[in-house]
Amino acid sequence: MKIIILGAGQVGGTLAENLSSEKNDITIVDTDAVRLREMQDRIDVKTVCGLGSYPQVLRDAGADDADMLVAVTNSDETNMVACQIAYTLFRTPTKISRIRSNAYLKQTELFKPDAFPIDVLISPEQVVTKYIGRLLEYPGALQVLDFADSRVQLVAVKAYYGGPLVGQAISTLKDHLPNIDTRVAAVFRRNKAIEPTGDTIIEADDEVFFVAATAHIKKVMNELRRAEDSYKRVIIAGGGNIGYRLAKTLEKKYRIKIIEHGEERAKYLSEHLSNTVVLHGSATDKALLEEENIENTDVFCALTNDDEVNIMSSLLAKRSGARKVMTLINKAAYVDLVQGGMIDIAISPQQATIGSLLTHVRRGDVVNVHSLRRGAAEAIEAIAHGDRNSSKVVGRRVNEVKLPPGTTIGAVVRGDLVLMASKDVLIESDDHVILFVMDKRHIADVERLFQVGLGFF
Repeated sequence: MKIIILGAGQVGGTLAENLSSEKNDITIVDTDAVRLREMQDRIDVKTVCGLGSYPQVLRDAGADDADMLVAVTNSDETNMVACQIAYTLFRTPTKISRIRSNAYLKQTELFKPDAFPIDVLISPEQVVTKYIGRLLEYPGALQVLDFADSRVQLVAVKAYYGGPLVGQAISTLKDHLPNIDTRVAAVFRRNKAIEPTGDTIIEADDEVFFVAATAHIKKVMNELRRAEDSYKRVIIAGGGNIGYRLAKTLEKKYRIKIIEHGEERAKYLSEHLSNTVVLHGSATDKALLEEENIENTDVFCALTNDDEVNIMSSLLAKRSGARKVMTLINKAAYVDLVQGGMIDIAISPQQATIGSLLTHVRRGDVVNVHSLRRGAAEAIEAIAHGDRNSSKVVGRRVNEVKLPPGTTIGAVVRGDLVLMASKDVLIESDDHVILFVMDKRHIADVERLFQVGLGFF
């Protein structure tokens, strides 16, 4: 697939790395020549230096025969105009745009063929807000991902000493939960993936990914780790787009306090938030945190635009007694450094966003893609089509599907029926199949499984 990516920032760069490794023809456009050279030295992509909304720049990037334009610059206006030009001049089939400003997002009539012809809108702020909301909903989870219109969830937890299943084989999960159907999709031990079988013994500190119907998630979590009390008190550091959106979403369910350094922004927040306490000050001010009873806080979320401030304020909050800290970190190198120590969960906005983009790039009828463990693995929801003659999955039992190495089927969703992927489950046409791919080199093989042969048509 020939793809043009506008913007070589965190999201554009991460997307380019993901797609270039899958034998796509990638061209990156940015105004920063130094950044483009760095990317060209690191990954196999073409680059064009210039403003992505200029027709000639798009033409130089190969827009005449591009399959897709992904506009993820820092400017909403540049992204919108680039999609308009790609449609008007080059008839680019698929146009994806990042839109950050709520002033645009609220006006849905703007994004239609007779206005700004954008096929897919991506809002990192919305994605990250939902991501954090899910983590607050399930205390103790490292990652919570929705599939099949939220009927099924994939959850990552760390197995702790004293957990009922630690030291036991995965197969004993059925004995612990006889009335609940669940499946362990993957286990990461000391940062290495283990393909789970019924005989796999769960060890303390294993990162366990399991799939279950949404209604059963908390019960399964309690088998893998000590049950945690629900969160009630949340302090948010940073009242920018993400901090404000998160407070607005959560303020009716939790007791929210938000710390904002800018005086004007703090005033804006106080006027637009109903049940949130707005504090003007620095999140790295120990006296302020103590004054606001940080030791009684369930979750401290550091969501400023500065990675260093987020990390330092999180460490300070944790040391001062906060039960859990979640930290927004843009620099990928920092994420691996800090998570698992005093910082409980490091949130990478580009990794949270990348799945929304990959969903529209994957071949076959892929309706959901989630990046896992900071891009090391993927969870994919694909729809099976065809019949036994035209499809490699339809009409076959799970154990008959020839899956690539390191790939497991977690669940099959048929209408409102959720089936855990035991070996005897028969896959039918229109089933939603949820797969866990631990080796991303085999993504193309997974896509081919769900492509229908020409005989079907």
